[in-house]
Amino acid sequence: MAGTKQATTTVSGPEFACPVSPVVDIVFSRWTTPVLWALHTYGRQRFVELERRIGTITPKVLTQRLRQLERNGLVVRTYHPEVPPRVEYEISELGLSLAPLFAHLTEWGTANLGRVEEARRAYDADPARPRP
Repeated sequence: MAGTKQATTTVSGPEFACPVSPVVDIVFSRWTTPVLWALHTYGRQRFVELERRIGTITPKVLTQRLRQLERNGLVVRTYHPEVPPRVEYEISELGLSLAPLFAHLTEWGTANLGRVEEARRAYDADPARPRP
């Protein structure tokens, strides 16, 4: 429209440059995906069961990740006041809503990881590429 000014707001930060960034920060940090995958696949689990399923995670990191996932509403922690006390973790309804996203990523990986590996080999074999 001629003669009118539009207000422009300057925003900065990666979350405004790419609206996917906050989601990636929440869902795809180093240990979040394996924890959510294990809880989705195997259901409610105790800490030790989850630790065994993931395998290479340390108890400290698993504790931190579970607390973060609980804080974000993706995991539910249930404390059972018995002797000895029992704590169980399960994926929340919000966490379950990520299942289609993981399914799409799995499909993409199946279809494309071979191509990624080919691209890496070609890149690494190129004598014109600088070496680290």
